[in-house]
Amino acid sequence: MSFTNGFGHVCNGAVRMDKARRGIEWPTLALMAACYGLWIAAIFWLSTIWLPLGIIGATLAVTQHSSLTHEAIHGHPFRSMWLNEATVFTPLGLSVPYRRFRDLHLAHHVDSILTEPYDDPETNYLDPTVWHTLPRWVQRILIINNTLAGRMVFGPAISLMALVKEDWNAVHAGDKGILYAWVLHGVGVIPVIGLVVVSPMPFWAYAIAAYAGFSILKIRTFLEHQAHERASGRTVVIEDRGPLALLFLNNNLHAVHHMHPSVPWYRLPGLWARNRDKYLGRNEHYYYASYRQIFARHLFRAKDPVPHPIYTAHREPAE
Repeated sequence: MSFTNGFGHVCNGAVRMDKARRGIEWPTLALMAACYGLWIAAIFWLSTIWLPLGIIGATLAVTQHSSLTHEAIHGHPFRSMWLNEATVFTPLGLSVPYRRFRDLHLAHHVDSILTEPYDDPETNYLDPTVWHTLPRWVQRILIINNTLAGRMVFGPAISLMALVKEDWNAVHAGDKGILYAWVLHGVGVIPVIGLVVVSPMPFWAYAIAAYAGFSILKIRTFLEHQAHERASGRTVVIEDRGPLALLFLNNNLHAVHHMHPSVPWYRLPGLWARNRDKYLGRNEHYYYASYRQIFARHLFRAKDPVPHPIYTAHREPAE
């Protein structure tokens, strides 16, 4: 990918240097060890001190593990794809198969199709024609889902139901790759469930933690992308350096990540700091100062309509 006004030379140079230096990415590997350590502590120790404390610890571990899974999809902490998959093979969140997440997320990284209802697998926008055919009660739920509170409460269930329905239809139609992804997921879930069952934490409490972890992730994905005529104007930057930024592994600098998907999480803030104005110029200043600002604006207020506001079925992809 190249950029004008010398920006491409700066940023692509940084990416090339990063690739040239790559061996084992120790910060990511250390965080993985800490994540699994927190998870074990939550279910075997913290839950015996006070069950809500154990649930909180497990929730944080589930959230961090999902962000680390995202890193593995993008080639971290090892050069080997199978080693990266092995580091996150046990799905602490129970619900989403790694290989389904991988395939759908990498498809999402084609910037020209971002937010398109039929092409972007991670969009929440619908084709306006489809929207008008939905029952009123479904429309109401989806409108609530477009507030931050609604996305956190209902979003995980809506996403999982949509994924299961889509994958069931695909498997029924003969897609063996998707079936294999779910089989591998089942194998990975077994040790997670097994350890929870033998731990002091009740399984119902762990189920709450798994759902809550998915709910926290919905804060990150809530407004990562917006409908915009230009593909470069569709991806947000949230300049937050608090606990959520660590849980999300700096993916709040989402425009930076989309422009440099092979750069590890701990290098994104440096890229952002060196090229802040140019990133904001490229993404049409789609920007928030912090997650606190997002909560204040959108906790109970929809960020945009559910039907895609500028979608036309046969238009050419935006540049």
